[in-house]
Amino acid sequence: MQLKHLRTLLSPQDGAAKVTCMAWSPNNAKFAVCTVDRVVLLYDEHGERRDKFSTKPADMKYGRKSYMVKGMAFSPDSTKIAIGQTDNIIYVYKIGEDWGDKKVICNKFIQTSAVICLQWPAEYIIVFGLAEGKVRLANTKTNKSSTIYGTDSYVVSLTTNCSGKGILSGHADGTIVRYFFDDEGSGESQGKLVNHSCPPYALAWATNSIVAAGCDRRIVAYGKEGHVLQTFDYSRDPQEREFTTAAASPGGQSVVLGSYDRLRVFNWSPRRSIWEEAKPKEIASLYTITALAWKRDGSRLCAGTLCGGVELFDCCLRRSIYKNKFELTYVGPSQVIVKNLSSGTRVVLKSHYGYEVEEVKILGKERYLVAHTSDTLLLGDLNTNRLSEVAWQGSGGNEKYFFENENVCMIFNAGELTLVEYGSNDTLGSVRTEFMNPHLISVRINERRQRGMEDNKKLAYLVDIKTIAIVDLIGGYNIGTISHESRVDWLELNETGHKLLFRDRKLRLHLYDIESCSKTMILNFCSYVQWVPGSDVLVAQNRNSLCVWYNIEAPERVTMSSIRGDVVGLERGEGKTEVMVTEGVTTVAYTLDEGLIEFGTAIDDGNYTRATAFLETLEMTPETEAMWKTLSKLALEARQLHIAERCFSALGHVAKARFLRETIKIADQVSQEYGGEGTDFYRVRARLAMLDKNYKLAEMIFLEQNAVEEAMDMYRELHRWDECIAVAEAKGHPSLEKLRRGYYQWLMDTQQEERAGELQESQGDGLAAISLYLKAGLPAKAARLVLTQEELLANTELVEHITAALIKGELYERAGDLFEKIQNPQRALECYCKGNAFMKAVELARLAFPVEVVRLEEAWGDHLVQQKQLDAAINHYIEARCSIKAIEAALGARQWKKAIYILDLQDRNTASKYYPRVAQHYASLQEYEIAEELYTKGDRTKDAIDMYTQAGRWEQAHKLAMKCMRPEDVSVLYITQAQEMEKQGKYREAERLYVTVEEPDLAITMFKKHKLYDDMIRLVGKHHPDLLSDTHLHLGKELEAEGRLQEAEYHYLEAQEWKATVNMYRSSGLWEEAYRVAKAHGGANAHKHVAYLWAKSLGGEAAVRLLNKLGLLEAAIDHAANNCSFEFAFELSRLALTHKTPEIHLRYAMYLEDEGKFEEAEGEFIRAGKPKEAVLMFVHNQDWEAAQRVAEAHDPDSVAEVLVGQARVALEEKDFQKAEALLLRAQRPGLALNYYKEAGLWSDALRICKDYMPGQLEALQEEYEREATKKGARGVEGLVEQARQWEQAGEYSRAVDCYLKVRDSGNSSLAEKCWMKAAELSIKFLLPQRSLEVVRAVGPQLVGIGKHSAAAELYLNLDLVKEAIDAFIEGEEWNKAKRVAKELDPRYEDYVDEHYKEFLKNQGKVESLVGVDVIAALDLYVEQGQWDKCIETATKQNYKILHKYVALYATHLIREGSSTQALALYVQHGAPANPQNFNIYKRIFTDMVSSPGTNSAEAYHSWADLRDVLFNLCENLVKSSEANSPAHEEFETMLLIAHYYATRSAAQSIKQLETVAARLSVSLLRHTQLLPADKAFYEAGISAKAVGWEDMAFIFLNRFLDLTDAIEEGTLDALDHSDFQDTDIPFEVPLPAKQHVPEAQREEVRDWVLTVSMDQRLEQVLPRDERGAYEASLVAASTGVRALPCLITGYPILRNKIEFKRPGKAANKDNWNKFLMAIKTTHSPACQDVLKFISQWCGGLPSTSFSFQ
Repeated sequence: MQLKHLRTLLSPQDGAAKVTCMAWSPNNAKFAVCTVDRVVLLYDEHGERRDKFSTKPADMKYGRKSYMVKGMAFSPDSTKIAIGQTDNIIYVYKIGEDWGDKKVICNKFIQTSAVICLQWPAEYIIVFGLAEGKVRLANTKTNKSSTIYGTDSYVVSLTTNCSGKGILSGHADGTIVRYFFDDEGSGESQGKLVNHSCPPYALAWATNSIVAAGCDRRIVAYGKEGHVLQTFDYSRDPQEREFTTAAASPGGQSVVLGSYDRLRVFNWSPRRSIWEEAKPKEIASLYTITALAWKRDGSRLCAGTLCGGVELFDCCLRRSIYKNKFELTYVGPSQVIVKNLSSGTRVVLKSHYGYEVEEVKILGKERYLVAHTSDTLLLGDLNTNRLSEVAWQGSGGNEKYFFENENVCMIFNAGELTLVEYGSNDTLGSVRTEFMNPHLISVRINERRQRGMEDNKKLAYLVDIKTIAIVDLIGGYNIGTISHESRVDWLELNETGHKLLFRDRKLRLHLYDIESCSKTMILNFCSYVQWVPGSDVLVAQNRNSLCVWYNIEAPERVTMSSIRGDVVGLERGEGKTEVMVTEGVTTVAYTLDEGLIEFGTAIDDGNYTRATAFLETLEMTPETEAMWKTLSKLALEARQLHIAERCFSALGHVAKARFLRETIKIADQVSQEYGGEGTDFYRVRARLAMLDKNYKLAEMIFLEQNAVEEAMDMYRELHRWDECIAVAEAKGHPSLEKLRRGYYQWLMDTQQEERAGELQESQGDGLAAISLYLKAGLPAKAARLVLTQEELLANTELVEHITAALIKGELYERAGDLFEKIQNPQRALECYCKGNAFMKAVELARLAFPVEVVRLEEAWGDHLVQQKQLDAAINHYIEARCSIKAIEAALGARQWKKAIYILDLQDRNTASKYYPRVAQHYASLQEYEIAEELYTKGDRTKDAIDMYTQAGRWEQAHKLAMKCMRPEDVSVLYITQAQEMEKQGKYREAERLYVTVEEPDLAITMFKKHKLYDDMIRLVGKHHPDLLSDTHLHLGKELEAEGRLQEAEYHYLEAQEWKATVNMYRSSGLWEEAYRVAKAHGGANAHKHVAYLWAKSLGGEAAVRLLNKLGLLEAAIDHAANNCSFEFAFELSRLALTHKTPEIHLRYAMYLEDEGKFEEAEGEFIRAGKPKEAVLMFVHNQDWEAAQRVAEAHDPDSVAEVLVGQARVALEEKDFQKAEALLLRAQRPGLALNYYKEAGLWSDALRICKDYMPGQLEALQEEYEREATKKGARGVEGLVEQARQWEQAGEYSRAVDCYLKVRDSGNSSLAEKCWMKAAELSIKFLLPQRSLEVVRAVGPQLVGIGKHSAAAELYLNLDLVKEAIDAFIEGEEWNKAKRVAKELDPRYEDYVDEHYKEFLKNQGKVESLVGVDVIAALDLYVEQGQWDKCIETATKQNYKILHKYVALYATHLIREGSSTQALALYVQHGAPANPQNFNIYKRIFTDMVSSPGTNSAEAYHSWADLRDVLFNLCENLVKSSEANSPAHEEFETMLLIAHYYATRSAAQSIKQLETVAARLSVSLLRHTQLLPADKAFYEAGISAKAVGWEDMAFIFLNRFLDLTDAIEEGTLDALDHSDFQDTDIPFEVPLPAKQHVPEAQREEVRDWVLTVSMDQRLEQVLPRDERGAYEASLVAASTGVRALPCLITGYPILRNKIEFKRPGKAANKDNWNKFLMAIKTTHSPACQDVLKFISQWCGGLPSTSFSFQ
């Protein structure tokens, strides 16, 4: 660690003014210094002094200077400061959280001696040392102090360990004492630790040791139990003085000790386990260090000196910038400060175990910290400042981190998932899984607190692709395992961890209840699913339906609504929940029922108060009423009686509400008397049971407390006399009889005769009971009582009375019983019939009225049918002989056999309509024969066919069908069914069906499709014998492709395609099989050919052995040679038949000759003993040298033939001399003679004959004469010779004709001579007309061979001037052409010039063209893109031409995106006031103001160029016809804008002009109709922010953000102009086509605006001036008066105006002087240039005192 001096917080004084103590607050926000004058100064974290307060003495009578402050410490919450004073007191001052809060004393602790040193290690606990040697503890909560331990020696120093759980005191006698509040499991000892050699004024407790030093100038490091680890002895160093103070870094890895003018720094080396001294920090004239304080994050150290100075040092091992967004400051090996550069927030990352932090990463959308040490892993959430350190063995950096959950970090490594909760230093859990996808893992950590549940931490994850495990992370045990039949692709627990949702690959959504272990499939085709945040409401999408489960406990109750797009998300806030759905390009929000969500969640969480508060806000509807009822029930169960009362009140249940109010009063009374809640009191519990109508429970509660009277009173109040009497009987209550009497009287009073009758009956008074029953209208009870008592039956009047009452009450059966009992059968039978008591009626009739039995049986049957007892009715109908009714009843009762039995007894017409119904039943039982028989009986044969068809009984169906269906219908029926059979794999059945309807082709296709080839062949052979062969061949190919070779062979051979079989086996390497097939089925030579190929594949001796074995060796060699396999042939002959070798060499040589490999062929011919063949080969190819070489070496007889052949070739090439020489060498002069004769070279022929064959000379001469006479002269030479002869003979016309016949056949010089001769002769000797024709004929031919001059001279000889000029032009001899035209015919001079220009254009010779036609040359330069040459050339022409081409070049550059170069062009050549150029100037201006990177000092020259060009243009416009036009005014505005931009860039280079630059940026906003609005507002906002005008900056940047959104949306309609009312900033501006500010800068602005708006410390109002108008507005809104803009700032000039010569140009005097002063002090060239421009523009400066030098 190194110390770097940052600044001086408190300047030292001249004399001694000791800083007595200093302290940093634990939250790092405050720093306190106490000076010698006992005043506490408070600084912020940046070292700015913000506050101060004076301390006070213990007793004012001793004066304010009666004490010194010796100790000072902040409370752990940083809101209090403890001050230890030498006047035996400690004051605790409450300083508050904000600067300027009132300072009040909240505690004071009076001591017996001076307080020397002080620490505040923990909440409420202050530890301090006294001059008398005691170390004491002050408790700020109890306001009491106590002694921790005492010594007899003055306490000189006091310090704590890093955690604040232990203290260390140094004493004047050198003793160092240690004490622990909590040793944190270290086991270290307490008490006296070591005796140092001198008073340890400098004492520090680091992580691994204790460092002490004092006046002996020795620094000693002690181990944990007091042994010396290291000593640093500076006693012999004359520069060193005594050590006065020490401080350990908060991480305990470094210690700094202060002495005189020096700070010594020691760093702990974990690797070497020793202290290493860093370079000491020496500062001259610092004097003695009296106090040190280390900032709690370790980043700063403050040192106080003897002279009252306080110095601030930066402590840092190293610094780094992470992704340009975070600064990482390593203040110690185990401590890193992470600072967000944009927001300025800081997080201190520290290893609690002191391990060195190796690397820090910021991941998960730059929110989460990850750092490694050697043995631990550090994790943190930057937003919530929750940090964790867990034990972690490094795995080479292979961990994958997932930050989808805000509470927990998921780490995946080597198949293991580890969960770490932020803020916890233990891993939450670890499981094995291979599926590391956030969608396949769900963690819920206390997300929604529920009543009765403290901690709720659950994890769901995939064990394998089909198995989900659910783990309770607190207990570490598995609470559920789900095995699913399909792959799971998404899962999520609800917030309370009680339900699990998961979706599988088939898009089925399942809900799993963890408590009941039940799984429910709740949705199909689920494309989106999500829990609603903060609730157990579920939202999912199924195709075009939005499904919402408001009560997940009832998954079958789902609310569905139609949507037209895809759900993309959920948004919940501001009291509503919305489902976001994309419908095409728009996003639509569907609002959910917030009532159901909010109420359900509150109920689930047991938060009934929240549920009540919510229901209070709703109107009473059936849904709300249901909610109140639910809440009342739950509140009662939870004994929240006030809430239940409120529910009953809301529901209008006044009685219940009143009852509960009384119950609450009882509970409250009990609570006041006895404490507790009061709801457990027996009377309260009993009343709640009564409210729930559970009277037995209430009775039990009363009787448990022996409150019999209360139980009886309860029943009496409820008029439950039976229960009341029962309690009285059970408890032997004395008033039992009274109760009974009272009960009877009450029954009579309340007209409850039935209950009174039962009471009398139970007491044995039957007559009274009957009387009461009849009175109560209960004759049945009276009859029952009469029937049981014989004596009552005898009372006829009573019985009549009862029967009359029974009949009146329609109790006929009971009346019948009574009539039968009193022997009245007629009345009894009537009553039984009326009462449908047919059994009793039939029994009675059989005895008393036998004739009536049949009628009664039928009536009984009808009654049973009405009662749906059809089964029972059948026999009654049979008994009554009602057959139709019996059949209907049998069918209705599904008594089929009984129905058939009855039907068989009926006639055909009656039975036929019932048979099919019975048949259908038997068909369904697959008893088809019975069904067919029944259908036939019922004349329904067609139904029988359908039955057989559906049952697949095709034979029976066919047999029946042929009887009653058309053949084509039968065919369709069968084919359809066959296809069904085929699908089921029943191919034989399908075949049978196809064949049955004579469709065998369909069966063949079916067998082929399913590769049942045997069946296919069988059918083809049977039905299509002509196609059998083709079928076999086709199948053979298919089987071969499938690798089924044996089967393929069978089919190939059946198709008589043995070659295909052989090729198949060959390609598979099965040679024996191929040979076998070829021998068995091929022709005589087939097997030989296969054997050869087999042998060739083997090669070498194996091939020889094979061929010998087969007796085919010689034949194989011949075959190999014939097929050009010479290597194989040589190999075989070499191994077995050497006498065949020469023959093979000869064949090989012939092959090589055919291939053109003559040298190799030569060798083979010689090896074969055939050299003559080699000679002939070379002769044939005219390689004479090689032929002669071979002939001379191997066959001398052939030499002559070689020479003759060579001569023949020479003759063909007309090389007669060579041919002659060769023939003579070959001794064949006769041949030479013949050749000369054939060639017509009679002179050579005569010479040869004369020299070598004189005997034939005479005959040859005669032959020559005959030939000459016959043929005449031939060929060119002949023509020339002939022409010469005509010329010599004076026949010039014929000579000319002859010469003209000569054509250029390769000899152009001869042709030229002949043609010139012809022309010469014609001019000299022939008529002018003829000579003209000759020259006109010869001239073009001379031109054609490139003799232009010769042709021209000929033309000139005959005065053909134009033709001569054309000849010179064609020959590009322009000077000669011009000269001829000039001298002979000046009319043709223009003709020549035109052609010359055309020629130069075509040749691109622009330099030459310039001299001829400048405009054409310039156009050519433009065409060729040679702009520089074009402009250079145009410069030499007039102004108009120059600017035509400058404009063209500028347009080209603008199209190329080089507006800057276009601007440079006009800077160089000026800007004329041509209207056609206006668009160019505007485009250059637009491109310049839109280009990025121009808001800087470096852009000055670009802006100055634009300004100068526009100034030049405006000056030209004043002199032109466009003066004062709208265009002129627009360019004047552009000039003003360019001037502002240039002046702004100049001002940006000088610090003192930054406000000028900012004002210019603000002034430019009034011209946003010409500037990109978003860029202008951005630059104005940033400039305002930079100079601290935050109100303006906020408004401008807010406007900028609105504009960026408008650009995205493509419209400005949504802009709010309220901030810019009464300003001259225009509202109607063009919408920029694109964003002019990059995304990153836009995000920074957005963050800043958001931060500021949340802060709410700014006024969103533009600043106003004395006019009451916006300070930058030229127009005062109230008066409409327009002020002049300042030339320097653009702001309105309200006073101190400096006017220039040019009207309308002025400057504010203060700004002008500020600008001049900046130029004088900085000599800025840019600012000087601005001044120079103003001088030109405004007609000079107001003062001549400034020079541009």
